[in-house]
Amino acid sequence: MTVAGGQLVSAEDKVLSVPAVVAKVRPSVVTILSRGAPASPLPHSAQSGSGSGIIIDQTGYILTNNHLVEGVKSLVVGLHTGRLTPGRVVARDFLLDLALVKITAEDLVPATLNQRAHLEIGETVIAIGNPLALKGGSTVTVGVVSALDRSVLTPNGETLYNLIQTDAAINPGNSGGPLVDLHGEVVGINVAIAPSAQAISYAITLESVYAHIQSMILRGAVTRPDFGFTPVTVTPSLAASFGLEADHGILVLNVDPTKTGAQAGLQSGDVITALDQHQIYNLGDFWHSVMREGEPRTMQLTVQGKSGLSTVILQRPSSQRVSQ
Repeated sequence: MTVAGGQLVSAEDKVLSVPAVVAKVRPSVVTILSRGAPASPLPHSAQSGSGSGIIIDQTGYILTNNHLVEGVKSLVVGLHTGRLTPGRVVARDFLLDLALVKITAEDLVPATLNQRAHLEIGETVIAIGNPLALKGGSTVTVGVVSALDRSVLTPNGETLYNLIQTDAAINPGNSGGPLVDLHGEVVGINVAIAPSAQAISYAITLESVYAHIQSMILRGAVTRPDFGFTPVTVTPSLAASFGLEADHGILVLNVDPTKTGAQAGLQSGDVITALDQHQIYNLGDFWHSVMREGEPRTMQLTVQGKSGLSTVILQRPSSQRVSQ
């Protein structure tokens, strides 16, 4: 199984020393330089417009964070050799905080990706990136997996799920760079720090997003089930504009009468506040709950409508839509 020519190998490969891991992975780490500030910069992102990325394919695909490239006017990618080359964003997803950048260059060194489900708390991991856009190439920090399956709320009101927590030092500019195990394989993409704490950093686990990366390569976006309506996170301003009774959840808009949502009884203006009795606060909550099982299934929604609270039974369709 490959990522557009990249490599996926087993975790049984030889355990390497930290210097050997760095020598293996560092040629695949790039610097992302942008003109124009990100539309919604996160506290952990580089305010100067710089971040990191990882080459995943010899043809020039680079994996990085969405918050680094959202709203930017142009990109320049700094390679391990010191060469600067133009890049373009070919796919991104704000709910996963992932983006794909494409460059044209020769002799690229793709990293080895590991989507294994066997990370252990306490095992050594290495963060590689270009914090603060320092001259001289990427910086290396070492730590352990402190916890697994973390979730954090971002400043834009969405939730990131399935995160690796590590005490490897992450600084502005590390975002988008790889978290690597002692096999020299990328197990996560560094994404956030806890600003009020020390030695608490987070990475998106490759295990949870590998299929989405494939979709971004093949289709230009992540695919999610098509319920026939547009889901929007309820914010205080949105609640005031629409006169909503609910102060959190997912506002249902643009209901297609021929599709699953309308057939279940959903109407434009309804607010989904819970799914299978789990509270829903934003789009991240909604899609995480919907996608937590692979097969089509029936879901119980709690809906705040014009006539009050009701329960709606919604079947997840097998058909997909491209999610922007």
